[in-house]
Amino acid sequence: MSKSKKAVRAVCIVIIAIFALLLTTYINHQIQLNREAELRSPLGQMVEVDGHDMSVYVEGTGGTTLVFMSGGGTCSPILDFKSLYSLLSDRYQIAVVEKFGYGFSDVVDKDRGIDSILEDTRAALSASGLAAPYVLCPHSMSGLEALYWARKYPDEVSAIIGLDMAVPEYYDSMDINIPLMRIAGWAANMGVTRFIPGISDSDAIKHGALSEEEKEIYKAVFYSRTATATMINEMEGVKENADKVDSMGVPQLPILLFVSDGSGGTGFDKDTWRRIPIEYISQVDEGEYIELDCPHYVHDYEYKAISENILSFLLKH
Repeated sequence: MSKSKKAVRAVCIVIIAIFALLLTTYINHQIQLNREAELRSPLGQMVEVDGHDMSVYVEGTGGTTLVFMSGGGTCSPILDFKSLYSLLSDRYQIAVVEKFGYGFSDVVDKDRGIDSILEDTRAALSASGLAAPYVLCPHSMSGLEALYWARKYPDEVSAIIGLDMAVPEYYDSMDINIPLMRIAGWAANMGVTRFIPGISDSDAIKHGALSEEEKEIYKAVFYSRTATATMINEMEGVKENADKVDSMGVPQLPILLFVSDGSGGTGFDKDTWRRIPIEYISQVDEGEYIELDCPHYVHDYEYKAISENILSFLLKH
């Protein structure tokens, strides 16, 4: 056999081996998804928005509703925020809206302009029987939605409590690698992520107050809601969304920002990460900020201190 034929044969063998490995990985993923189906039973209620199902979790009672809004790519918002909102629901009604592509909501390949995202959230709350005004509690990228909401519908927002939330200036220099996100989405859909040790152990699992059962639910959701098409669409439009929010100006209402040290995946150094929101809040008459020595998912680390400060802030305002 000639060298060229041997080389071609070797290449074919490698291709077949890779294909067989991926096929085996995908089949295993589907089997595991079926086994995890019960774990992925919705924790809250499912409401119809724009012809698709969205997940909304409601807990507690009271005349004020705190709406928790997840950051980009947080696969299980209901469980991600649980350590914090469970300390507040004895005094306030809390709601967690899981956007399309997140948690128990449908994955929908649709426009993720800031207006589309906001109208979905408003429709989901309305369908759940919750009425404005709300206290918005956004984490990370959802800060854009909260600021836009306060400007577009000021009567619907009584205050904003930012959990290391994003403000428009962050996106001026942020490097967003969409091709890498697409690769991550492909790997998740194929089940490759199941073979990466510890990848499903989120900050909520490692540092929060979740029960063992809730940790298993979180992991099950992770394997079905990682880098979804909806999440990627959000990231593709986030810079344009930030520009639109910036053009609306700074809202004037009570705002409390909890600011992390920038570690945990922000891509910014500590000084820059803290400078940007502090400069932003200085433009708000009733604005306050609290610096925390912990990573970006502040509500999974300092949930006790945050809950105490939220109670004080809401009583004052």
